[in-house]
Amino acid sequence: MTKAATISGTRSESLPSAWRAEAVTEPAVAFAQTFPPLGTARVLFPHTAPRPVIVSRSQWRADETKRDPHAHYAQGVAAIFIHHTDTPNDYKCADVPRTLRNLYTGQTRDRKWGDLGYNFLVDKCGNIYEGRAGGTDRPVIGSHTIGFNQSTTGIAAIGTFGPGTPVPAAMERGIAALAAWKLGLRGVDPTSKVRLTSTNDKSRYTKGTSATFNAISGHRDGFATDCPGEALFARLPAIRQLAADLQGRSARPLFGADRPVSAAPGHPRTS
Repeated sequence: MTKAATISGTRSESLPSAWRAEAVTEPAVAFAQTFPPLGTARVLFPHTAPRPVIVSRSQWRADETKRDPHAHYAQGVAAIFIHHTDTPNDYKCADVPRTLRNLYTGQTRDRKWGDLGYNFLVDKCGNIYEGRAGGTDRPVIGSHTIGFNQSTTGIAAIGTFGPGTPVPAAMERGIAALAAWKLGLRGVDPTSKVRLTSTNDKSRYTKGTSATFNAISGHRDGFATDCPGEALFARLPAIRQLAADLQGRSARPLFGADRPVSAAPGHPRTS
């Protein structure tokens, strides 16, 4: 793919690291389509990354009666928008499922989004969680970046990352692993630029306007907000490069001097 692309009761459980490979809204607009049936032949791209371990909605005990039963799909994922949840940072990773259920309630009951707005969430231990329902490997349309929910995936870092707040290395690795896999399904280079077309006048761009974004952008790039916070926004270049490395796009060591490897993944429970 070229550098510029256009695609308009508590139970305890131990979860594996996000680094182990597994074999495995807005209202929909006009070109949203039903995803091809399972078994349909897929195009194989030369630069892909393994699917990281993802904690499913059933594992964090999402109440599926709260959401819109119908997921909506785009034609593919061309870019990723990074968010933060603007929640406290002093949580234990074992308690994240409870945090997710609270976010889920707020976004379905109070915001009327029909489901979690984010497609995925990542905690400070690097654990990755399925957010919006519809299939982790499918191009599910979320409600995360108004005007640019089409053809994008929303990944939320659990916490608040204002100026001077350290971004955990494990969280960065989890985000990069997820982005490398998700963009790799369409052969998108995480360090590339993409063109997206706004579907809503409330975004930074009027409806129908095309704009150029990084393949991994911050929420603020598409909407007037501080999200994902100054500290996390400043780490996006490093996350893009790590995601590209995970796709095998460079000869750099997987972990260079940019960030030390630290923080072993936690093991969330479903309480």
